[in-house]
Amino acid sequence: MPTVVIEEKDERDALLNFVEAQSAAVRRAVGGLSREQLTAQPTVSELTLGGLVKHLAEMESNWVRVILAGREPLVTRDTSTWSDSFRLVEGEEIGDVLTFWDEVAAETAEIVGGLPDLEVTVPLPDRPWFPKGAERSARWILLHLIEEIGRHAGHADILREATDGATAFQLLSPEQLRPND
Repeated sequence: MPTVVIEEKDERDALLNFVEAQSAAVRRAVGGLSREQLTAQPTVSELTLGGLVKHLAEMESNWVRVILAGREPLVTRDTSTWSDSFRLVEGEEIGDVLTFWDEVAAETAEIVGGLPDLEVTVPLPDRPWFPKGAERSARWILLHLIEEIGRHAGHADILREATDGATAFQLLSPEQLRPND
């Protein structure tokens, strides 16, 4: 799992690599934890490590698959189940959520790789938090993914440390501590 993006071929490759690096930080934060630890709320926040992973997988799928590519959603929620996207519900296991995120990441690479360029624009959904009639480019969507995943990677670091004392630095393998140039 990458920690630092050390090389890229072009802008598209760089943006996808930064999405992957941020995602890897979240994945490291959940490694080796029990279901009890993944669903614990070790801070005053309602956030849990398992819930963050689930939210990020669904968020990435929504932005890329649904908004950018115009495909049918893999997960649909109405307002009454919105909080379920931030927690592991009965019967959900972290391994399944991580596998889903792997599939989403592969689809992200496929969709973004198939675009003629990053200037492709798409309309944003009609939601109260978006300006009416707004459009965004594929570039903006990838930058937003980096922003969103990065924000939650920080949350994951705090939650992991509050859960068992492990810091982000301690969760790195020796190879990740000194990447090859």
